[in-house]
Parts: sequence; C-alpha cells; structure tokens
Amino acid sequence: MISKFLDSLSEYLAHRKGLLPIIGLVLIVVNLVLQFIFPGSFIAVSNLFLHIGLIVAIFGLMLAWAL
Repeated sequence: MISKFLDSLSEYLAHRKGLLPIIGLVLIVVNLVLQFIFPGSFIAVSNLFLHIGLIVAIFGLMLAWAL
C-alpha cells in the first residue's frame, strides 16, 4: 500500500519537478506575511511555516535532481 502510494507520488512529481520548491517558497512567504498579521502568535514566534517551507523546498530540489 505504501509502496504503491510512493510509486504514484514519484510518477506525479517526475513531470512536475518544480512543484515542491514552489510550495516551499510559498510557505516561506506565508510565514513572512504572518509575522505582520499575527506578531505575537505561536506560529509567528516559532517560524513554523518558515521551517516547513525550507524542508519542503530542499526535499523538492533533491527529489527533482534525482528524478
């Protein structure tokens, strides 16, 4: 079940190599906007979307290079 999911996911991402880095950059921009909208909230203080976006973008670049 997991192997079928990973196979279909890799097939989908093979044709869309820049999708994950773009999603990562969007999450980083969302983090920047949240810094100004909710300056004292947990998400803004912890930079949650910044870290998730950075991980997604790096993983997307490594996956695009491998595919």
